[in-house]
Amino acid sequence: MTDRVLSAVFLAALLSLSPALPSRAIDAKPVVIAAVPSLPVRPVTPRLLEPHLRLLPAQDRSRPQVALTLDACMGKTDMRILSVLIAEQIPATIFVTARWLRSNPEAVAILRQHPELFEVENHGENHVPAVDVPMSIYGIAAAGSALAVEREVAGGNAAIEAAGFSRPTWFRGSTAKYSPSAIRQIRAMGYRIAGYSLNGDGGSLLGAAMSEKKIASAKDGDVIIAHINQPGHAAGEGVARALADLKRRGVNFVRLSEAGETGDAGTAP
Repeated sequence: MTDRVLSAVFLAALLSLSPALPSRAIDAKPVVIAAVPSLPVRPVTPRLLEPHLRLLPAQDRSRPQVALTLDACMGKTDMRILSVLIAEQIPATIFVTARWLRSNPEAVAILRQHPELFEVENHGENHVPAVDVPMSIYGIAAAGSALAVEREVAGGNAAIEAAGFSRPTWFRGSTAKYSPSAIRQIRAMGYRIAGYSLNGDGGSLLGAAMSEKKIASAKDGDVIIAHINQPGHAAGEGVARALADLKRRGVNFVRLSEAGETGDAGTAP
């Protein structure tokens, strides 16, 4: 035999002696993929705005011009303040809710008797913050939707007209904080947003002396915010004293409808 033939025979013999390799069965077990827990969807919290409002400079610089705005949220009437306004002939813009109007018929009658002093504007139906997503502001539940914001504004307007006052043109929501979209919505309903430049009583939570000091610091162009619905709080005493003192110092009080003004956060004219 030739060398090539001998090699072939030898290779065949080796293969015949080798054990057969077992065929591997395919593992048909299902592949288990661990479930990935879904993350909770967090609601988007809007950036709240607290608009500022200032009057244009007074033409007579010797007589500083100030606008007094008073919130009547709910509850009763602080006659310490209302009596000073009438006695000193101090005009004011009063922001009332439907709740306050229902609870204070005697004060409502006084406001109607003095149209030369008081203009009544919209503070909402139920003192609900004008924010169109669900959230809490200072512990008060916001309107929570555009429909609820509309209801709060329209309900306040209806109550004011039903009480015998002119249709309001200004709106100030509870807490004076708004979502940007709510500001646009309220303005589209025909209202100006009433901000302020000087917080006179810290939501009626300051003491009498501090409230008096804050309001006494008012300067030309300031729009003061204070409250006229908390007769049991010490702040009202300080508010009343400061207003009388400002009048004696020659400050010219005006209502919001009587002076030009500038506002920020989308509230400018």
